[in-house]
Amino acid sequence: MSTMPVGGLVPSTTDNAADHAAGHAADLVVRNAKIHTGDPGRPRAEALAVRDGVITAVGDDKDMAARIGPATRVVDALGRRMVPGLNDSHLHVIRGGLNYVLELRWDGVPTLRQGLAMLREQAARTPKGQWVRVVGGWSAEQFAERRLPTVAELNAAAPDTPVFVLHLYQSAVLNRAAVKAAGYTKDTPDPRGGQIVRGRDGAPTGMLLAAPSALVLYSTLAKAPVLGEADKKISTRHFLRELNRFGLTSAIDAAGGFQNFPDNYSTVVELAEAGQLSLRIAYHLFPQTAGQEIADLKRWIEMARPEDGDEWLRLNGAGENLTWAAADFENFAQPRPELAPDYEQDFETAVRLLMANGWGFRLHATYDETIRRDLAVFEKLAAEGLFPAGNRWLFDHAETVSADSLDRVAALGGAMSVQNRLSFQGEAFVRRYGPGAAADAPPVRAMLERGLAAGALTPAAAMAAMGVMTVAGTVKWRHGLWVQNDGYEYPLVLVAASAVMVLTGPGRWSVDHALGLTPWPPWVQAVALVAGPVSGLLTRAVLHRPPTAGAVRRSSYARAAD
Repeated sequence: MSTMPVGGLVPSTTDNAADHAAGHAADLVVRNAKIHTGDPGRPRAEALAVRDGVITAVGDDKDMAARIGPATRVVDALGRRMVPGLNDSHLHVIRGGLNYVLELRWDGVPTLRQGLAMLREQAARTPKGQWVRVVGGWSAEQFAERRLPTVAELNAAAPDTPVFVLHLYQSAVLNRAAVKAAGYTKDTPDPRGGQIVRGRDGAPTGMLLAAPSALVLYSTLAKAPVLGEADKKISTRHFLRELNRFGLTSAIDAAGGFQNFPDNYSTVVELAEAGQLSLRIAYHLFPQTAGQEIADLKRWIEMARPEDGDEWLRLNGAGENLTWAAADFENFAQPRPELAPDYEQDFETAVRLLMANGWGFRLHATYDETIRRDLAVFEKLAAEGLFPAGNRWLFDHAETVSADSLDRVAALGGAMSVQNRLSFQGEAFVRRYGPGAAADAPPVRAMLERGLAAGALTPAAAMAAMGVMTVAGTVKWRHGLWVQNDGYEYPLVLVAASAVMVLTGPGRWSVDHALGLTPWPPWVQAVALVAGPVSGLLTRAVLHRPPTAGAVRRSSYARAAD
């Protein structure tokens, strides 16, 4: 590196090994920046030094001079803002990485017409034997046509390539080639909690319904070919880089269906060992086979312990399911599922096992009815002095959790992790439970008032929600305000709620606060408040296509099965 001064910083002229060993010479120095430190004692700085991937100093430009050696890279930020990386407290990053390059993304696509054009292009470049997969990040409500693709449209877009289009946890549409590749015939029985929609001749139409279990959707997707080991690594690295692009530097993997340990974790483990992860990951373990959960937990307890790993990849605990019988389903298009009346027996055994061995856990629970039953088990163990026994635990999702349940969670030292599921299923939730319930789902403010740790609700997340809901509002504008007339009332409520979160912040017990990101500077709040709605309006203006004239309004599922 040249010894020319950089804005008054002159590097040392010696490359002394003792100085490096003492941690004086940095690998990287960033100067002339507007750094948000998260430290209330010194919330702002203009320079920092990094050595071996760790920030070793934060201060003024002059404070960094002694840390610059001949091998130090010096970056002039030119007065730009610099903030700590974001953490996603609930992500399926390990499973998502294995399949990322196989998926076609419809996030933010404003019309079904454009989505089908993208699908047609994807089919043309998909290798023979592979499937085109559209999963996650979109909803039929975002399209100007306000519907799912039909089987006929998928057949026309990809006559010979199998196509699987997943719509939330509610349904999936398969083309003719995918139905054949999945092996579905008129003799295939409906799976438990799901439905294979059939024609008058009994043959599958290509429509799958979660009624209410999403198992039929996941099990069908699992029939698709997987990538080879080398390609899984490439796919995962692409996915992590995409997350980095949105400002994420760490995430907590909540495990999930068809994510077996240790087999499906080998890719991310090998990337970590090779130093090729660009995202720090803490992961959970989720029993995959009903009736085998306790045996799986015992096996894992013998194999590993929470905190095993390093700063890039480590075990966090169990969950987000402990036993299948205790899991509810978040399909708001269907009535709340009635869980088995005696699921507590195995559930209690699982919790006792984890507490006795120092394993924390996270627990998928959508409805207050489920949360109350789970809390009764925890309170029974607490009365025996066995819960939480110093272990961290939390509920995930909790859209309909009650104030009484939140009080009980707080009393037991628990936490909450909430997600933006209503950004995608809000319409279905409103139709089933009404705008009043939707406006308080999940009740984030009530959680924070009780001092509960809640998952990160950053200005960036709120900005994204405002953008998505602005697009939804413009689609519904012509119908007027009220939701019963298919108006923009609900998107407006979510835009307003997101704006309030930007202004008030996520609270003292949030992940943001734990990472030292609060309070957010006023300029960040201002940018989020403006950029969210503006990005939605620009997306709508640039990508809008008028709907086909004379379209007949029918239910999404009826049209998709045509």
